[in-house]
Amino acid sequence: MSRRNSLRASRLARFVFLRKSRVRALPATIFCAFNMKILENIRLKDFTTFHIGGPARFFARVESSEDLKTALAFAHERQVPFFILGGGSNILVSDEGFPGLVLKMEISGVSIDREHDGYVYLTVGAGVDWDGFVEYSVKHGLYGLENLSLIPGSVGAAPVQNIGAYGVEVKESIDWVEASNSKTGDSKIFSREECTFGYRDSFFKTPEGGNYIITRVGFKLPRHSSLTTSYEDVVQYFKTKNIINPTLIDMREAIINIRIKKLPNVKQYGTAGSFFKNPIITEEKYQQLQKLFPELPNFPAESGKRKISAAWLLDRVCGFKGYREGNVGVYQNQALVLVNFGDGTAQDIKKLSEKMIACVNEKTKIILEREVQFI
Repeated sequence: MSRRNSLRASRLARFVFLRKSRVRALPATIFCAFNMKILENIRLKDFTTFHIGGPARFFARVESSEDLKTALAFAHERQVPFFILGGGSNILVSDEGFPGLVLKMEISGVSIDREHDGYVYLTVGAGVDWDGFVEYSVKHGLYGLENLSLIPGSVGAAPVQNIGAYGVEVKESIDWVEASNSKTGDSKIFSREECTFGYRDSFFKTPEGGNYIITRVGFKLPRHSSLTTSYEDVVQYFKTKNIINPTLIDMREAIINIRIKKLPNVKQYGTAGSFFKNPIITEEKYQQLQKLFPELPNFPAESGKRKISAAWLLDRVCGFKGYREGNVGVYQNQALVLVNFGDGTAQDIKKLSEKMIACVNEKTKIILEREVQFI
């Protein structure tokens, strides 16, 4: 037996089996290893912003790199799949739940490593709340993340999706990403270039990248920079407020107010945020659509292409804004957002999203891509 396998066997041999009668109204067995616990049969709807999802066969909170190694060893020994859960946004969990180990990423900590040439370099734990970190950066006078205010989720999920909003993507502020190889246990630092960021995409969404679990993220934020205020919603907000030269704090407040008006309150509705990506199309395709829909919003994209508004297509072309089917529907203020009114299921949401995709395809020959990940 190799030394690594021997250590793994030794670690697993120290699991102590205990019993609990009820956890979240579901039976649970607790496996204790070192300072962490692995629970059984924990319902995932309590950990997702959609408030949808069946039970996880196993569930563990990961608060350190050692916790992660222990939990992965457990999954390998049991020969069950695993899934990394951050803030629970941007995912739709099956009504049947997850048949393996769900790892709730809770590695915390925000630290300033150094300051050089007008930039501040920070290390942030993957389990840190994303908007909490944005608030931290703004309070410390650091630019780059203000347009990404109020996006739900965790810091560790931000690079995977390359989150973006109002003309800004997180890739512009990331310096490096630390991730552990789930197969070997080795940790690696990925440079921004190695992350191969794209529109709502990154290396970590590829088959190879899927083997890595993000544990920390390094950010490079400037002390002084210009604000990105070109989006129409932002322009109108500052015009209404009669703000000519907005500050960093003004910008965060603007984004928060805009998002609050457009997006549902997660305390009232279950939602995963924007359900679909904005399509990126060729100039030729755009010219064809522009003849049919002269008011179609568009933005420059890479390689001379155009990014068009999925929300506009769903609202103005297909009329889905405010649409409802039983316990699920489309938010009245934003056609990109699907909502659970209380008793919706994953199957309900899936069926509605397929109807929306079919309508846009019929009217425009464009197939919308889901931004939300199905689990």
